[in-house]
Amino acid sequence: MSITRLTNERFPEPIGAYSNGLSIDIGDKKLVVLTGQIATDSSGKVQYENEPEKQTEFIFENIESLLKEAGGSINNIIRVVIYVTDMQYFSKISPVRNNYLKDTRPVSTLVEVSKLSVEGCKVEIEVTAIV
Repeated sequence: MSITRLTNERFPEPIGAYSNGLSIDIGDKKLVVLTGQIATDSSGKVQYENEPEKQTEFIFENIESLLKEAGGSINNIIRVVIYVTDMQYFSKISPVRNNYLKDTRPVSTLVEVSKLSVEGCKVEIEVTAIV
């Protein structure tokens, strides 16, 4: 089994023992799993601190860049988990989520959490894809 670690210039160097994403050969396809993504730029600075919908868009752009690196696209997503620090953000982030995932319609979970790993981040998204 071959495993490729995914990252690019959009991401800071991981601060712990993790990868931004993994592409795992499974026969003639690849299973792509991405670490929960938050709205930070390549220097680790939080983007759109008080705008969860813009954070969601920023995150999906990062997700798209990692999927492209694995030879896929947003349309290869089969599972998405979204963490928010306030369930009231649902009405703001749902249209963004729906825009990115309208063609793929993956299984999906939305969970409210008390806090994310970086202060100022309101949304975290992790995905699984088959490419």
